[in-house]
Amino acid sequence: MKCVQARQAAPPRRRWMVCLSLVLAATSGALPAAAQDYKWTMQSLWQAGSINHRVFEQFCANVKKLSGGRLVIEPVPVGTLVAYNETLEAVGSGILDGQQSGPGYFAGKDAGFAMLSEFPGGYETPYQMQMWFEYGGGKELARELYGRFNVYYIGAAWHGMESIPSKKPLRSIDDLKGVKMRIPEGLNQEIFNQIGAAPVNIPGSEVYTSLDRGVIDATDWGTLGMNVDLGYHKIASYQIYPGFHSLPMADVSVNMDRWNELPADIQAIVELAVRDFAREMIQQMAAADAVAAQTATEQGAQLVTWSKEERHRFRLIAAAVLKEFAQRSEMAQRLYDSHMAYLRQLGLME
Repeated sequence: MKCVQARQAAPPRRRWMVCLSLVLAATSGALPAAAQDYKWTMQSLWQAGSINHRVFEQFCANVKKLSGGRLVIEPVPVGTLVAYNETLEAVGSGILDGQQSGPGYFAGKDAGFAMLSEFPGGYETPYQMQMWFEYGGGKELARELYGRFNVYYIGAAWHGMESIPSKKPLRSIDDLKGVKMRIPEGLNQEIFNQIGAAPVNIPGSEVYTSLDRGVIDATDWGTLGMNVDLGYHKIASYQIYPGFHSLPMADVSVNMDRWNELPADIQAIVELAVRDFAREMIQQMAAADAVAAQTATEQGAQLVTWSKEERHRFRLIAAAVLKEFAQRSEMAQRLYDSHMAYLRQLGLME
């Protein structure tokens, strides 16, 4: 009866598809779609209106479309419901349904989160790190770590290699010695300390004025596109590009109970949508970087590209710092070993 009614209501070209979908649902034991509505609220790590948050909003729209409206995700920008570094606990407890955040924010809970967030100096492109995540064991380790906090790690997304704007040319590790550089606390700060730079802790809101007034000589902030969008190239005329030192890996994760209550077909839709979100983020950021490179040079900035040998030298120093850091937790050690094994497989590490 339902099949007949559905066919009559559907356009002629789709009647057979509607009937077939109802038959398959009935034989598989699935409930009608109308009875399987789910709604999530997910907080991102991005400001409202930023290109990154817009890409995340598109991901949420894609999930709604692909699921036929059975799963609706409301994306909210950073700080809307909880602080940026409180989202893991909020998701685990159910205050938030999910997050698109940076694992490094939760390193205080387990050092493994820092090792999962990035491997400074390691990979040369986002696609290499994506291969590690999908095919080198990264996804399984991520899900195990997040699972300890009642959170399901759906997938990862990368916004690209970060650039370094500076007021003086930095063409080698030796040029970084003594340079006052804004670097957030964490793995990169430990690495740049080892190199001999002079890390300065200042909030992101003060980076522009600090560069402008000479409080700092350079900054670790974002991709070239992000930096040019903020006008850093106008006051720090040297831009290290392509970047090499930082390739952040963000998560898309959800409360474990919210995930488990989804039917298998919607789970599959979400996982595939996250993989497409990762592609979209990587490619849109790369496109923005290409435009920014042209804009910056036209406005008098100079792009500084490090040699393969110098990048490898940085990678070896970073790996030594990370090896020591990995001893801080069992999961950090396992993630370090996994990264190193894959870097050797790619020929980037001896």
